[in-house]
Amino acid sequence: MRCYTLFATHYFELTQLAAMLPNVANVHLDAIEHKDRIVFLHRLEGGPADRSYGIHVAHLAGIPKDVVRAARRHLAELERQLRPGSAAPDLFSTTPASAPDAEAVPALEALAALDPDQLTPKEALDALYRLKKLCDG
Repeated sequence: MRCYTLFATHYFELTQLAAMLPNVANVHLDAIEHKDRIVFLHRLEGGPADRSYGIHVAHLAGIPKDVVRAARRHLAELERQLRPGSAAPDLFSTTPASAPDAEAVPALEALAALDPDQLTPKEALDALYRLKKLCDG
């Protein structure tokens, strides 16, 4: 039996699951960016997106312009701090993550027990925090 799940995330750590779990594939919708605008294409591409489009999506969703501008300024500062050579990890790295060890099995069991269709957004976020706690030990 095959099980398929489609979800969007800005948690780039989750994109590494495809390297860790054999039944997980990572894909994204291609997009074209021009100045401060974005067009999401109807073309599925393999692998994670090369960047987050959260601010663009917020703008498309009607978030007030001053909030979007503040978010862009904040993002620019974060990107400046994460420039090459910094000690911070590269969120878009294609380096495969290591395979889960025996200690990660409880997290996989907890993940398998979740029914995403029955979770509210808050319950889903709480579940992610519980899974992270299981993985971090």
